[in-house]
Amino acid sequence: MTAELVRGQNHPLSQVRLEVRVSAGRPVVAGATLSDEQGRIRGVEWVAHPGAPTLPGLEVSKQAAADHRLAFDLDALPGTVHRVSVLLALPTGVGPVRFGAVAAPLVAVTGLDGSEVASYTITGLDTESAVVALELYRRQGAWKVRAVGQGYAGGLAELLTDQGLPEARRLADSINEAVAQGLARSVSAPPPRTPDADRSRQAAASAPGPDQPYAGPQGASGTVPPLQPPSSPYDTPGGQGATVPQPGYQGGGTAQTDPSAVPQPSAAATGPVDYSHPGRQTSAPPPPPPTAPPAPPGQPARPVAGDATGWSMEERLYNQVWGMFEDLARTTAAYRSAVDFADSRMEQELDKALSDPRSRIGGQGDAAREAAQAKHADLVDQARAALDRDLAQLTAEADVVEPALPAAYARWDNPVWHGYRVPMEIPMAVRLGDLHLPESEELSIPMLVRLPLERGLWIDSGRATLEDSLADSDELLRLAMDTAVANAARLLAVYPAGEFTVHVIDPAGSAASSLAPLVRSGVLDGPPAAGATGVADVLARLTRRVDLVQMAVRGGAADSLPPGLDTAEQLLIVNDFPHGFDDRAVTQLRYLADEGPAVGVHLMLVADREDAAGYGPLLDPLWRALLRLTPVPDDHLADPWVGHAWTYEPALVPSGSQVLQQVLSQVAAARRPWNR
Repeated sequence: MTAELVRGQNHPLSQVRLEVRVSAGRPVVAGATLSDEQGRIRGVEWVAHPGAPTLPGLEVSKQAAADHRLAFDLDALPGTVHRVSVLLALPTGVGPVRFGAVAAPLVAVTGLDGSEVASYTITGLDTESAVVALELYRRQGAWKVRAVGQGYAGGLAELLTDQGLPEARRLADSINEAVAQGLARSVSAPPPRTPDADRSRQAAASAPGPDQPYAGPQGASGTVPPLQPPSSPYDTPGGQGATVPQPGYQGGGTAQTDPSAVPQPSAAATGPVDYSHPGRQTSAPPPPPPTAPPAPPGQPARPVAGDATGWSMEERLYNQVWGMFEDLARTTAAYRSAVDFADSRMEQELDKALSDPRSRIGGQGDAAREAAQAKHADLVDQARAALDRDLAQLTAEADVVEPALPAAYARWDNPVWHGYRVPMEIPMAVRLGDLHLPESEELSIPMLVRLPLERGLWIDSGRATLEDSLADSDELLRLAMDTAVANAARLLAVYPAGEFTVHVIDPAGSAASSLAPLVRSGVLDGPPAAGATGVADVLARLTRRVDLVQMAVRGGAADSLPPGLDTAEQLLIVNDFPHGFDDRAVTQLRYLADEGPAVGVHLMLVADREDAAGYGPLLDPLWRALLRLTPVPDDHLADPWVGHAWTYEPALVPSGSQVLQQVLSQVAAARRPWNR
């Protein structure tokens, strides 16, 4: 029976020789990457693409096509390969430039006889032009398939960079060139020359009209012969163990027009057909990242801010922060594993030494205990020394990275905010707090979440998981609302003027003190809505906006939106939910949580999970759809590599600081011309 997967779900594979079939409706580029246990690609030789379609154990199509069959022999893969990622990308320069403009691609894993094992429809894509569709991964000697659906607005270059390939940009260019050459070879020859009197008429007749689809070749889709073996933010939403999202930029720019047809060469052309790639960048690459001066012999290299890969300092710092997060997760995992091994070894040695009743008493038993404990202490000390060495290096790196972070990534006490100016472009990500582990409480890693937000936020004001907090319920609610205001102010500050709008629902008017900075500065869309009428009005307006934008996007008529519609990103802050909400309002909130992020409407609920539980299963989908944050430190987030429980600390404004008022004043001043 076929398993229909959803994003993040996995399924065991009973066969090692299989096919992955792709049905996209429009020509797409299909490829695959091999990666090791750490999820890293060793080099370009571990990437199968139209320019190099065959690797040991797999074969992909040589050109863009609407239907693909990728052949796999998992037993023939190198032993160091633990993961195979199936990639899809839109060819540059021809047809749509984003997956949101085409039908959702369907990928299916089948046996060689065509029997379907698992399928996955990749939904939810918008501005992305490349996507990791599936992962085939090895787990405890067996192979499984996981539905991924991770999209990248930056195309193949960003996708390959995210998988750790240093030559990502160059390889992406070579793949696009190979695809362009394949498309160029498939273009039919121009018609024969005719007399001058007939040439213009024939050219006009041969050009496709606006209602004619592009009739160019779709690429070969025949069966790939079986291969002969030649030789791995926040996925669990809302509750405990939510995983921090791995980087994968979803894009935030304006959608491009989807060309409906590609003109064919006509006889009226005055020269040869130009088959050069229309979308390839010809500008020079960015300058190389900064490098540290040579370190003394035997000493680690001194860290430098921005020495990660990337085409801008912002991207380099973002990737460097994620590298620090991953390094801390894995060095802590190694330490914990070593301590577990030491504990297990000591228990085994004690069991063996004391298995004889005659050795349990007297000096022989005491000596065995002391020897086992000494070995245990030595192993733990070695593991701790290695951890301390890595922590010292990461701390030194954090000391140089933190002061260099741009405003979107920086803490509120960073001096960069004193020189704040309203930006002209949307940043890649925004900081929502800090993360640390029990073994490294003094080392915090910024928690960066990509923009635009893919999920809303649930700021939990309840005490169910905050027993260690001495704050009462009213104080926790105030702290939660302060956290919401700080995050909303940061989002307003990092977006260009007029491109981010904030609405507030405060049914009982109990959050006036926390909302004062937003209200006084004039950055809100209107005064906080109170009472049943105010709640219904705000929800009706935002629901209507989602409906209108969805219809415009699906119909390809973005220019037909009503002239008074605010096209900026929208954030709705709801205080003390679900008090003051009836069933209709709750249903509208669920609709906004599910459908809003794709069209620029986001939720930020300040709510007590225990109070919301009174609604029963009605609110469970809403809880799962939002990312849970807390107003006080709490260890409810997990990383995607080893599953550590990370302690989250909110990004609050220091007590007595005026930086929030200064920043909001500049945002309000820049917004005034947009509101006229």
